[in-house]
Amino acid sequence: MKISKVVVRRMSLDFKVPFRTSFGLNTTKDFSIVELHDSDGNVGYGACSAFMRPWYNEETTMGALFIIKEYLIPALFDAGDFKDPEWFFDHTSWIRRNRMARASVDCALWELYSKELGIPEYKALGGVKDSVEAGVSLGIEDTPDKLLATIEKYMKQGYRRVKCKIKPGYDINYMRAVRKEYGDIMLMVDANSAYTLADIDLFKEMDELGLLMIEQPLASDDIVDHRHLQAAIKTPICLDESIDSVDDARRAIELGSCKIINIKVARVGGLTEARRIQKFAGEKGVYSWCGGMVDDGVARGHNMAVATLPYYRYPNDIPGSDRYYADDIVTPSTFIDDHAMIHLPQLPGTGFELNQEVVEKHTLEKWEFTK
Repeated sequence: MKISKVVVRRMSLDFKVPFRTSFGLNTTKDFSIVELHDSDGNVGYGACSAFMRPWYNEETTMGALFIIKEYLIPALFDAGDFKDPEWFFDHTSWIRRNRMARASVDCALWELYSKELGIPEYKALGGVKDSVEAGVSLGIEDTPDKLLATIEKYMKQGYRRVKCKIKPGYDINYMRAVRKEYGDIMLMVDANSAYTLADIDLFKEMDELGLLMIEQPLASDDIVDHRHLQAAIKTPICLDESIDSVDDARRAIELGSCKIINIKVARVGGLTEARRIQKFAGEKGVYSWCGGMVDDGVARGHNMAVATLPYYRYPNDIPGSDRYYADDIVTPSTFIDDHAMIHLPQLPGTGFELNQEVVEKHTLEKWEFTK
């Protein structure tokens, strides 16, 4: 692999409906797209999913752009002709943290690599299926009745797994109402670190609801308190923000801090580390699913590919093109079928191309780099 040109765009998409989590209210997605060219005319795309504010992790849109432009792009040119995306990921491991910035380049390299091989990205990764199941992720609603109405809409679309965001005051009564109305659906909650061990009795009450999992109930950098919570409840704990690397997964599994891992490609630094985490954890009996960052079409394509790997065993937070945004920046658009399945394209790369008219419409800034 040898990179001849890099294009970076800072972009913005407005949500069709504001999305509320325990962090706050999201109305706009401000993100970046990295475009890598080789000398044979192949192009790979990657997305940087960091938010404008550091409320999911320490990265921000502007900070990640600095890392991409000042460190990752020079490293790409300095690397010359290298073997594969994994080599570059390991070669740039001297960059501490900044995993969302690194993910944008790693994902673009995987698409470029698979195009050079002439195969779909999911096959280059080692995927074992050509379709993946989508679940729906729902923000916090003002009342249980509003949440029930939202769930009903998505049940009619074929979804089998529903994830509800929760925070103190918007939790047990909401979930009791959901379970009463929908007794047999795959139901899970995502706390985004909104609780502490002082809330252990609340989670014991949730044991009665037959939840699929409780995602990241405690601090975003914790694995020790999660160990104590998991020992006290029957419901599987799924770690999200606490797992940034295969070493984090190893530590959490050794402690017994979780039974499931949500692997967000952006959070762990890209497809390379995502693949490593799911393999290590899966061989220990801890299975994974693909989480999302209210993703644009480029990131969605990579999520689809990674979710085909062997140890991804739960429905994924992979939305259709019409879920969050009015405009899709890639073509063709993605939709779930009547069984909430998404079928992957069989073209080289992710199978998606930028919709240039839409991309230009939503581009705030653009930079081009050559060696």
